[in-house]
Amino acid sequence: MIDVVSIKFKNRGKSYFFSPNGLQIKSGDKVIVETAKGLEIADCSHGNHPVEDTAVVLPLRPVVRIATSDDLRVAELNKKREKEAFKICQQKIEEHGLDMKLVDVECNFEGNKTMFFFTSDGRVDFRELVKDLAGIFRNRIELRQIGVRDEAKMIGGIGICGRPYCCNQFLDEFQPVSTKMAKIQSLSLNPTKISGSCGRLMCCLRYEQEAYEELIKKVPKQGAFVETKDGYGTAVQVNLLRQTVKVRLDEGNDDSLHLFKANELAAVPGGRPKDGEAPAHVLHYVPPVEEEEEEATADEWAVPVMVVPEPVSPAEGDAAEEGKKRSRRRRGGRGKGKGAEGEKPAQSREAAKEQPKEQAKSGRGRKGAAQGEKKGEQSAKSAEGKNRRNRNEGGKTTVKPVKVEHHAEGESSSGTGEGGQSGSRRRRSRYRGRPKSKPGGENKES
Repeated sequence: MIDVVSIKFKNRGKSYFFSPNGLQIKSGDKVIVETAKGLEIADCSHGNHPVEDTAVVLPLRPVVRIATSDDLRVAELNKKREKEAFKICQQKIEEHGLDMKLVDVECNFEGNKTMFFFTSDGRVDFRELVKDLAGIFRNRIELRQIGVRDEAKMIGGIGICGRPYCCNQFLDEFQPVSTKMAKIQSLSLNPTKISGSCGRLMCCLRYEQEAYEELIKKVPKQGAFVETKDGYGTAVQVNLLRQTVKVRLDEGNDDSLHLFKANELAAVPGGRPKDGEAPAHVLHYVPPVEEEEEEATADEWAVPVMVVPEPVSPAEGDAAEEGKKRSRRRRGGRGKGKGAEGEKPAQSREAAKEQPKEQAKSGRGRKGAAQGEKKGEQSAKSAEGKNRRNRNEGGKTTVKPVKVEHHAEGESSSGTGEGGQSGSRRRRSRYRGRPKSKPGGENKES
């Protein structure tokens, strides 16, 4: 490996390798390099980087120095001289009546040489022109004829693709381009569509040529006699990028075109056989294995769920399943009076509508009301027994009124008799589920 820097002259065209000469140069720096024509100012397109020894031709020319402020001032003066020389040379060309087009003028960094680039359709005798220019600029004059592609490379511009010219940006050298490339790529052969600004075929036609050459080997040519999986026929239309061929089959009187893939047909060597001869069998088609399509159980328009569900333990899953079953039983228990088809009979629905709303109590229900009535009857019987005992004592009938309280929830309380009897009665009521009787005052004889 060897350490080099890449240098471009006038920031266009090809890059050249130079030895950094121990300097650390960055991309975009202006440098002074040594060339066969003397010292020149150039741009660094790639700073210090290693390359293989086989990629360079030794010995490398060195970078003299990084451009200073004085070097940049000299470069600005040379640009002004180039503009003046361009105008003067155009005037002299018109005076001598030469058939040539001036393209560019370059003055070297040392200022002892001026180069004029021009284009022309034929040879030009410019000896008198050189004498006039040498007398004006007092230095060495050189006129160089270039082609139209080099002209576009020097001037630059925007192509029909909307990008700067490839030759002005990165192309190192021009490679030959032919109309055969445009035919292979199925492009229009209109010169205005496949030609660049220079008037020659576009350089970009060569970029994809290798890919098209590989694709064309896999499909037959248009008009070839082919064998398909459905029989023999003629290739009518070929699509290289899609690798498909439209074929008109010989069997039957159907003139419609059938579309085949590249692996479903093959060109028969020698073309269509003569009458009475059987066509050769050249196709070795293996049908692909069809994968079973999974049934789409989910809705294809449903929004995908981006949250990962939490894992559920087996115990929680069983409990959730049991809860679902219970809810189903409760729902099924409500509809016991339903018919065979799971609907309530019309009579039961009408009877339910006619029931008064007062029966829908928010209390304890029918059971609580029945218990309350039973307790009230027992308290009334106990009060009547007390009155009988008072009449038997002394032959007098003395009845003390007993207050009976009926509670809203069916609970009732009654007065008590003597202390011993009331205590035993209270104890019996606890075990028999009867309500307690409030401790009242003892019965007194009047």
